[in-house]
Amino acid sequence: MSVTRFLTGITTSGTPHLGNYVGSIRPSVRASLRTDVESFYFLADYHALIKVEEPARIQRSTVEIAASWLAAGLDPHRVTFYRQSDIPEIPELTWFLTCVTGKGILNRAHAYKAAVDKNVAAGSDTDSDVTAGLFMYPVLMGADILMFNAHKVPVGRDQVQHLEMARDMAASFNHRYGAHFLLPEVVIEESVATLPGIDGRKMSKSYDNHIPLFATRARLKKLIGGILTDSRAPGESKAVEGSSLFQIFQAFASDDETQELRQAYADGIGWADAKQRVFERLDRELTPMRERYETLMRDPGAIEDLLLAGAAKARRLSTPFMEQLRHAVGLRSLRAQSDADKADTKAARVVLPSFKQYRESDGRFHFKLVDTQGRELLKSQGFASPKDAGAVIRRLHKEGVAAWQELAAQLTIAHGASSAEVAIALEQLAGANAAG
Repeated sequence: MSVTRFLTGITTSGTPHLGNYVGSIRPSVRASLRTDVESFYFLADYHALIKVEEPARIQRSTVEIAASWLAAGLDPHRVTFYRQSDIPEIPELTWFLTCVTGKGILNRAHAYKAAVDKNVAAGSDTDSDVTAGLFMYPVLMGADILMFNAHKVPVGRDQVQHLEMARDMAASFNHRYGAHFLLPEVVIEESVATLPGIDGRKMSKSYDNHIPLFATRARLKKLIGGILTDSRAPGESKAVEGSSLFQIFQAFASDDETQELRQAYADGIGWADAKQRVFERLDRELTPMRERYETLMRDPGAIEDLLLAGAAKARRLSTPFMEQLRHAVGLRSLRAQSDADKADTKAARVVLPSFKQYRESDGRFHFKLVDTQGRELLKSQGFASPKDAGAVIRRLHKEGVAAWQELAAQLTIAHGASSAEVAIALEQLAGANAAG
C-alpha cells in the first residue's frame, strides 16, 4: 500500500487556544490515525525566534504546545513528533537552499512585503527593523518541508505562497544537482473551521480575544460568559448567522446537538442559558484532555524525552539524506577522489541507487532496490524468468515513479523504508537514465 507523507509545523510563540485546536490540532490528530498516512509534526522553535525575543516565552510555549498535542491524542509512537532545533540537518539544508534561491523570489514573500509596506507608509527606510531572519523565513520553511520529502503539506490560504516557494527551491536544486527532492503538494484546508473570538473577530492572541485551550473550568465558563451577543431578550427569536456563540458551539457539537441549539435560538433561548449550554458542551470534550495536559505539564522532563526520541527517529531519515545532498553539491571526502576525478571533476561519478536481482529457493526470480548505502527500499514479487524481472527493472529505470505506481501490485516497500525514499531513488535513476 502506498503511504503519503504529511508534514505540519507549529510555531512555539504562544499558548494554544480553542481556534488552534479546532483548526489544526484536532484534524491533524485524526489524520494521524490513518494507515495510509505517514505523519510528521514538529515544533517550529527556530521560526519563533523571528518574532519572539523572550527566551522564557519560547521555552514555555514549547512545553505548552507539545503537551497540548499529546493531550489531544497525538501518539508519538505512531507519528514522528520532534522539535525543529533538534534536527541539525535543517539549518544546513537551509543554507543549501539559500544558494539556489533567487533574491527576487524572497522579495515577493508576503511577510517581507508587508513589513516594507508598513515602513513606506510610515515614511521610514524600507528595510527598517526588517531582520535577515524575516527575509529568509521562506527558505527555512522550505528546508523543513524538503528535509523529509513531504508529499503533502496542509496549510491555510495565507501559507500557500511558502509551499510554492518550497517547490521552486526543490526544482532549482534538482535542476543543478539531480533529482533529490519531491515537489511538495499544497493541501489547502478549506474546510478547517475558523473560530471567532469573544469579541466576534477571528480568535487570535494578537487581538487578545482568545480562549486558551486548557483554561481552568472556572475561567472557561467566565470567558464563554463574556462572548459578545446582541440585545435580544429571552423569548425573542435569535439568528444563528453571525453568532459567535453558535459558531463556537457548532465546532464542538454533533449535527443533532447543533440542530437542537439552532431550534433553541429560534424559540428565543436567553443568552445566559445559551452560554451555559455552550460551556457544558465544550467542557465535556475538554475536561479529559485538560486532565492529561495538566499531568504532562507537571513533568516537562517526560515531554523532553518524547521530543528527543522523535528527533532520533527523524534523524534516521535526515542524516543519511543530508549525506546524499552533501555529496551531490560536492562536499565530499578528498580520499574518495580518484585520478580521473582530478582530471575532470565534471566527469565525477555519481553514486546512484541500484537494483539487485536474485533467485529464491522456490526457483522464482526477484529483485530489490537498494539505496547508495545498500539499504533495501523496495522488493519485487517472484518472476518466472530473469528476463521478466529484468523487463520490470528496465521500466523502473526508464520511467521512475510513474512505472512504480502502475506496477504497485508487484512491488512492496521494504520494512523500515518509506514511499518518499523509494520515490526519490526512482527519480534519481530515471533522471540519470534521461541524462545518459
